[in-house]
Amino acid sequence: MNPTDTTAQSQTESISFEFDLKHSPEKVWRALTEPALLAEWLLPTIGLQLEPGAAFTLKTQPYPGWDGTVNCRFVEIEAHRKLSYTWSVPFLETVVTFTLTPTASGTRLSLVQSGFKPDQKQNFGGARYGWKMMGGKLVDLLERIS
Repeated sequence: MNPTDTTAQSQTESISFEFDLKHSPEKVWRALTEPALLAEWLLPTIGLQLEPGAAFTLKTQPYPGWDGTVNCRFVEIEAHRKLSYTWSVPFLETVVTFTLTPTASGTRLSLVQSGFKPDQKQNFGGARYGWKMMGGKLVDLLERIS
């Protein structure tokens, strides 16, 4: 099941995706919060502690104009239901929120990245592409883990 991009065409402030997953909220939560699993679909983490207000880092290879570091801080943690954190790079300050809703067949996972400014259309497009790609990796990972 690939992610469904539910971002409105005219929308430029936030990106949203919906995933209908055939996995329990507990299993999906693990993929969103365990460093070893995050490294497989999102990015490697440094210093991740699942506590409100705790800071952690996501790290990827550097690109021209960016060292590959994403500084994050947990905003909201509601086990197996909601996870929200800041997503901060030198050129972008947004908030990423995952909401897990149990369904008859598994979990509906909603992903929203909000806080894009009108002049950040390129960042918005890049993030939208990135989440679609990483969302596909998340779906693949959930199929592989028990």
